[in-house]
Amino acid sequence: MNLILLGPPGAGKGTQAKLISSNFNVPHISTGDIFRANISQNTELGIRAKQYMDKGLLVPDEVTIDIVKDRLTKDDCKNGFLLDGFPRTVKQAEALDEFLNDNGSVIDASILIDVPKENIFERMTGRRVCSKCGASYHIKFNPPKVEGKCDLCGSEVVQRKDDSEETVKERLDVYDKQTQPLVEYYKSKKVLKPVDGAQDINKVFEDIKESLGEKNVK
Repeated sequence: MNLILLGPPGAGKGTQAKLISSNFNVPHISTGDIFRANISQNTELGIRAKQYMDKGLLVPDEVTIDIVKDRLTKDDCKNGFLLDGFPRTVKQAEALDEFLNDNGSVIDASILIDVPKENIFERMTGRRVCSKCGASYHIKFNPPKVEGKCDLCGSEVVQRKDDSEETVKERLDVYDKQTQPLVEYYKSKKVLKPVDGAQDINKVFEDIKESLGEKNVK
């Protein structure tokens, strides 16, 4: 199965991606991971991407598309894949469809993990991390036993800059602008599979399996 995973930051895509990859026996392809791999291996595509990243610029669609296409030619993608973080624009989605069509394939489903903004805001702004050992907490769902102190090493528990109210709001606004056209694109292709991501992790995955068809699960 050729799958795409969509959803706002903080929706739990990473957790669901692992479950989908394992149960449907397809590689989880995160664009962040393949960028890092190409850069660390000093590939031609990695060098091209790094030139933009070093200047603090967004990597152009053409380079991003080439890096993803290169990854999809690897042997482990012969029986399908799960793309996470790509496509981000309709232009990228169209390029992906063209590449797959040229190779006699299509996107089977675009899974949208849908979570209300207020839930995402609460999840992300409530996250905390130990400043020393990196243990994760949440002020509401998983607070440390002693407020502000790590259960494991006793160091200070802090909020990362990425989880500040201002940053979370900005990330959600960017997501809305980028993703809504993609949602409409895959809806028009009749492959969009919306799932309620505000539920328990296991229930979300059960709904994903049901939307894809239990017969596809190994």
